[in-house]
Amino acid sequence: MLNKLSKGLLLVTSLSFATPVLAAPSNAELKIGISQEFETMNPLIMTMSASAYMYRMVGRSLVVLTPEGKWVAQLAKEIPSLEKGSAKIIEEGGKKKISATWEILDNAKWGDGKPVICQDFITSHKIATSPTVSVGEKEQWTQVEKIEIDAKNPKKCTFKYEKAKWDFYQLAQFFPVPTHLEQPIFDKYSKQKEGYEKNSNYVRNPTNPGLYNGPYVISEVKLGSHVAFTPNPHFYGKQPNIKKIIVKLIPNTGTLEANLRSGTIDMISVLGLDFDQALAFEKKTKAESLPYVVHFVPSVTYEHIDLKLDNPILKDVRVRKALLYSINREDLVKALFENKQQVAIHNVSPKDPWYTADPKIVTLYRYSKREAGKLLDEAGWKMGADGYRAKDGKKLSLIFQTTAGNKTRELVQVYLQNQWKQAGIEVLVKNEPARVFFGDTMSKRKFEGLALFAWVSSPENSPRSTVYSKAIPNSSNGWSGQNYHGWTNPAVDKDLEALDLEFNAAKRANLVHNILKAYTAEVPVLPLFYRSDISVTPKNLKNYKMAGHQFYETNNVEDWNLN
Repeated sequence: MLNKLSKGLLLVTSLSFATPVLAAPSNAELKIGISQEFETMNPLIMTMSASAYMYRMVGRSLVVLTPEGKWVAQLAKEIPSLEKGSAKIIEEGGKKKISATWEILDNAKWGDGKPVICQDFITSHKIATSPTVSVGEKEQWTQVEKIEIDAKNPKKCTFKYEKAKWDFYQLAQFFPVPTHLEQPIFDKYSKQKEGYEKNSNYVRNPTNPGLYNGPYVISEVKLGSHVAFTPNPHFYGKQPNIKKIIVKLIPNTGTLEANLRSGTIDMISVLGLDFDQALAFEKKTKAESLPYVVHFVPSVTYEHIDLKLDNPILKDVRVRKALLYSINREDLVKALFENKQQVAIHNVSPKDPWYTADPKIVTLYRYSKREAGKLLDEAGWKMGADGYRAKDGKKLSLIFQTTAGNKTRELVQVYLQNQWKQAGIEVLVKNEPARVFFGDTMSKRKFEGLALFAWVSSPENSPRSTVYSKAIPNSSNGWSGQNYHGWTNPAVDKDLEALDLEFNAAKRANLVHNILKAYTAEVPVLPLFYRSDISVTPKNLKNYKMAGHQFYETNNVEDWNLN
């Protein structure tokens, strides 16, 4: 299962710069601008988007999701399946499990020439499941109970999964690590909390080519400045066209355009420009005939507002529906984003096979001040002379929070605040720094009313972590789970439990549609829009394809060509 990640937006005013005449970048070198620092290149430990963006150039997994949303084999020869008999459902102790045979490509090697073997997956599994090692999502590792190597072939092994789940083969984040390099480190530091993380070769010696099995290896790391990549001569696939790639850290997004125009960088990664900057720069590229392409690609990132259902005002579904009816989301995406982001109707993106807009299944909320007013009247909230609604002498007032300094979200807040005021609803903004908002307020459900942020996941990803009743964070479960709104629905819980174990695709879609029916009828969340991913590339860059999901375009970096 892929964990959901919260994502932020920033907004910085664009400036105009004089543009020198620059030669188009060539396959000799490509310089990429990125606004986010990475924390580690250790695939077991990394949690930041910047790390994942760069790691896909140097490391591969058994399978991966293509930009088109198809699961394909990568380090594996093929994906095991029940139909082919390479996977089978078994029963142990009255519990159904899955046994699947994986075989690694014969020519898959680490950058020092050592073969990638099953033992490397056993080593990564052992490290990642260790109680002394901190990983972002333990479940992607604990879902595999045991790995057994074929006695005759070190590249062939059997994975035994703890549950018979339909998506057992989706191991895109189940990375191997080189046993010959990392096992000694783990053996030495395994009893120390975070001892392995701090002493791993990925930290102590990140330019060791034996750490990587992708089309590139890391040749230089200068923290706070850049990471350099050069081709891996032992890569199992075709050799990359570009002889050197440098990823430059430019944390001030407002200066990315200046660096691009000066030739300091040749392109801006998906972790770069903010939306308003991209809109402005796209206009400049057309007006000034600049040699760049600004990409806006629909993604699965879901911008929304969680509602605190413990709040007495928000317990009433009529109030929740009125909040949604009283905002004009079509006008919002037009006014703020020039229609380059799409209105969201629920938590499943149009890029997802599970998406539906069928009014027989989901409840659609078109902007209607009249409908909003009617619902609020029915709920007992009457309009007063001061322009606000009240009940039992108490004003209809809610606290609205998001990440402080996030100018795009703050603009969205102002827009929504004004629309709700027209409906007689007072909304008070109380924003916090991202580290406080995500690290404490949301994770421990301390928000009081409305919370604006985003989820990013992948197509056909179970929404269990955000809507399952057992995923409501509380002190007794160690504040685990992401059901921050606190929604409980027994029928939804039942469908979520069935979803993981359903191997029929049509039946899975029906289960998800049942969940969406309840989700849109009960409105625990106010859907706003599905975000677009943005990047800027030189016009002569070919075979560049943005994915719009968690597995970045760098996964196909060997196909990029600047000739």
